[in-house]
Amino acid sequence: MVLFSAVLPPAAVVEALAAEIGGLPRLDGVRWSSPENWHVTLGFYGEEDPAARAEWLRPRLAGMPAPRIWLEGAGAFTRVLYLGVYGEGITELGLAAGAGDEGRPYLPHLTLARTRERVPPELRRRLSGYRSEMWTAAEAVLMRSRRTAEGVRYVAVERFPLSQQAS
Repeated sequence: MVLFSAVLPPAAVVEALAAEIGGLPRLDGVRWSSPENWHVTLGFYGEEDPAARAEWLRPRLAGMPAPRIWLEGAGAFTRVLYLGVYGEGITELGLAAGAGDEGRPYLPHLTLARTRERVPPELRRRLSGYRSEMWTAAEAVLMRSRRTAEGVRYVAVERFPLSQQAS
């Protein structure tokens, strides 16, 4: 089973973003991610035993401060449309969860869509000024990817509370 850790946006952020996305043109070759699957990846682990990965994460995330973050501006990785994630503590949380262990720099983001070809510039342009409300990510979540008849769904395996104490 494919595992990753993530921060999940709160319902109000998801609802506001879904409304924004609903106003965008539906273009051929663009497959939008389901709002139920929206997340900010902290670390990607691939096919692993969930209990072993949770055991590895527990001490790494213990006492980590809850980041105050928001989504802002569109970007693209060739065939992936995303919103950037900004705020205090998100990069440190990602690094603690293993981001960058695969040799790439960590870029916190929320994937919105995947495309067959390059991301249409119109979508990036229409979302370039988007900014969500700020929220405190109270927990990190170990997730697994599960295939269903409707597509891929992400399921929480274990939740790791983050420190709410001011530093």
